[in-house]
Amino acid sequence: MANKIEDLLNNDAFTNRHIGSSSEQKHQMLNYLGFDNLDKLIDEIVPDVIRRKEPMNIADGMSELAALKQLRNLARMNIRYKSFIGQGYYNSITPPVIQRNVEENPAWYTAYTPYQPEISQGRLEALMNFQTMVSDLTGMDLANASMLDEATACAEAMTLCHRVSKSKSNTFFVANDCYAQNLEVIKTRAEPLNIEVVVGDPLIDLKDLDCFGVLLQYPNTYGAFSDYSKLIEAIHEKKALVSVSADLLALTLLKPPGEMGADIVVGNTQRFGVPIGYGGPHAAYMSISDKYKRSMPGRIIGASVDTKGRLAYRLALQTREQHIRREKATSNICTAQALLAIMASMYAVYHGPEGLKNIAGRIFQYASVFADGMKQMGFKVLNDSYFDTLTIEVKNSDAIVMQAEKNGYNVNVFSKTLVSVSFDELSTPEDIEYLWRIFNTESDLSAQSLFEKNKSKIQENLQRNSKFLTHKVFNTYRSETNMMRYIRYLGDKDIALDRSMIPLGSCTMKLNAAAELIPVSWPEFSQIHPAVPMNQVIGYQQMISELEEMLCEATGYSAISLQPNSGAQGEYAGLIAIRGYHRSRGDENRNICLIPSSAHGTNPASAQMAGMKVIVIESASDGNIDLEDLRAKTKEHEENLAAIMITYPSTHGVFEKDVREVCDIVHNAGGQVYIDGANMNAMVGVSAPGEFGGDVSHLNLHKTFAIPHGGGGPGVGPIGVKEHLIDFLPRTPLNNTDVGSISGAPWGSGSILPISWMYIAMLGKDGLYEATCNAILNANYIAKKLEEHYPILYSDENGRIAHECIIDIRPIKDSVGISVDDVAKRLIDFGFHAPTMSFPVAGTLMIEPTESESLDELDRFCDAMIQIRKEIKKVESGEYSTEDNPLINSPHTLEMVTSSQWDFSYSREEAAYPVESLRRVKYWPPVSRVDNVYGDKNLVCSCPSVEDYK
Repeated sequence: MANKIEDLLNNDAFTNRHIGSSSEQKHQMLNYLGFDNLDKLIDEIVPDVIRRKEPMNIADGMSELAALKQLRNLARMNIRYKSFIGQGYYNSITPPVIQRNVEENPAWYTAYTPYQPEISQGRLEALMNFQTMVSDLTGMDLANASMLDEATACAEAMTLCHRVSKSKSNTFFVANDCYAQNLEVIKTRAEPLNIEVVVGDPLIDLKDLDCFGVLLQYPNTYGAFSDYSKLIEAIHEKKALVSVSADLLALTLLKPPGEMGADIVVGNTQRFGVPIGYGGPHAAYMSISDKYKRSMPGRIIGASVDTKGRLAYRLALQTREQHIRREKATSNICTAQALLAIMASMYAVYHGPEGLKNIAGRIFQYASVFADGMKQMGFKVLNDSYFDTLTIEVKNSDAIVMQAEKNGYNVNVFSKTLVSVSFDELSTPEDIEYLWRIFNTESDLSAQSLFEKNKSKIQENLQRNSKFLTHKVFNTYRSETNMMRYIRYLGDKDIALDRSMIPLGSCTMKLNAAAELIPVSWPEFSQIHPAVPMNQVIGYQQMISELEEMLCEATGYSAISLQPNSGAQGEYAGLIAIRGYHRSRGDENRNICLIPSSAHGTNPASAQMAGMKVIVIESASDGNIDLEDLRAKTKEHEENLAAIMITYPSTHGVFEKDVREVCDIVHNAGGQVYIDGANMNAMVGVSAPGEFGGDVSHLNLHKTFAIPHGGGGPGVGPIGVKEHLIDFLPRTPLNNTDVGSISGAPWGSGSILPISWMYIAMLGKDGLYEATCNAILNANYIAKKLEEHYPILYSDENGRIAHECIIDIRPIKDSVGISVDDVAKRLIDFGFHAPTMSFPVAGTLMIEPTESESLDELDRFCDAMIQIRKEIKKVESGEYSTEDNPLINSPHTLEMVTSSQWDFSYSREEAAYPVESLRRVKYWPPVSRVDNVYGDKNLVCSCPSVEDYK
């Protein structure tokens, strides 16, 4: 009886839901590889020198129901007062049609970055809407497809000014009325780059100052605004550039910065229907003048054409991406906030220009009525101009805060005598009356009465007169029915994880379980302002503390910072910690960072941003780090060596046995070891970077720990550090370090941390170990199944790999001209997203199946790759010509296959149904192959008219 109960409990274990293959299928794969069990497979593949000696101190796994119950209890410990704090974070309403059909829809949240445009047309169109929305509202020429948060966007604006300004100055001026978090992140970013940040009153302190750039806040932290046109003109005369951090919703009513002459406008789109979520994730934005487009950081969506001349979207100007430019990259923002940008764009599509103006107008009216009442009660409102925020002089701000909390409200405090109140989309007339009584307990003012009397208007010279969001997409979908269908129409164009395996190496597209995602929508997590007092977020802080402990156990590190809101930000934070450590010891000269040639492109970009000089370490013929080259360069730079950045397992998909020796060589020269955690999916429970030589690692919670990619964001890139680096972690309210903050919110993207908490809690220590083992099993199964058809580029002495393998297409290209692009595009006809192309070796495909895929899906992918190889053989034999074959003409759209005209030498059936299984389920790409060259030569980055492409 006991065994039967145990069997029932095991069948309910989350591990069995997360891992794709059944026990029978696992044994089938193990037998194919020649192993009796998973432990023997791991013993052969993972070097004993790095194996964990003790299991992780993580609890046993829980069922989905039990984990949700435990997390719900933590969530209930949060006190959800109504926040009028503002300062860049506001309550907003996520329209249910967007919440259900985008935020909670795996067709949107499990999609990958749109590097393969033919299977990304839906999210690319949504991001094009986002760019149009931003450029329209800011009055600028073009915008990018989102950034990480407003504070980092401000820092990126500073470095963009530094790159393109004609001024020879090294000083960046920040207005003293900018949001505090924006200033702090700017200072953190500026210090390693030797940029001097001067803070002051722009109307006074800029007159005699030589600077390369200026940041203004509009409206400012106190809620006020003015016309910056003359100021911007004066700054331009100094050859400096002007960036403005602007509230996008306010710009529906206010004169946009672009019409004042601004060069760069940045900000946040959180008010456009994205939950406040304890600080993130939210999509920031950057819009610029056209002349700076080739220097703009982040991703830009552009319009091109496919082979039939039809409109097709794509990522434009991809040479700016850091995988290509490396240490010369314009930034290290590898992750944008695509899912949140899509939500914000859908909010604009749903409400349209009139709806947005109505929302903004209502907020302004509430602020106006509140101001009238405060003045009537004798309070001094400091800002004559305002949109949503009023700063009020009081006798004792502590007393106001206490009275506010007593009534279930939060307000913002500037000083002992200054507080501010910010209204938003959720504000009500009842709130106004409560707030009056907070400032004056005797108040009996009626909001209704003052609404009838109020005649406030924004000053005429500061009102917006220009039109915005005139494109058809923003003026069509007003009913929920139509909006729902539009979202479905776009989603159907794409391949996401809900359709098929996404076999991207180093990107770990594993299951993002529904049980993990459910808590993200709970109001106790999603509706908390990041600046509320700590006693209101006891549940949040306990969840964060538990997640930090879990990650410490998984990595072998002493402490974790969850602040970095992308993997690239994690790299940067790790290097800043190393830099701070060296400087604390008087080693300011240590600025050399060794980076293997195979490293992720963000590594050298991060090193450059951290003020380090990159020295490349060559790879040996087997793909491992060339130890002789490492020894020589370590010795050459011993006096100035700061760090080495390595990825483990290596980017080539192999566990390098000499990793401890690599760490020892660098440590003996006084350097620190940074281990990139991109491939942590092959290590959790098996080995720990903090135990075999790492001093710091970043983790990708959006890879190994199940936060979804969301079309290129949301992401979280925390860093783990050893004891000696703890004092150099990013600053939060709980650790006032000298480093400063690297993201706007203290705990980065707080609202999605419950996903990783749930993932670890449900798998438990045994499930985490099993997940790692199955990831390695699946990868080795694919490698063995494909090795007789394609060369496997790297493996260990036993012919084994870690969690990903690289297949070499270069001999095929040399033989018959079929390229890695052709194989990738042909895979679309089989219903698959391509593996990682040409990284880390040009002309190759890097395949990572993850533990979540079943044997059936692995076989389906292998069948596709084998069939493609057979088609290549037909080209090699002359049965297909090199100029006309299913590979170079792929992908094939439904329109092509059903057209009355068929000009290809092979049959329609060969084009559309190369394997029998496609007759049951078939994905049809919406466009044929996209013309990248045309797109870059004819750059269109806002919603085009389809008629332009006919």
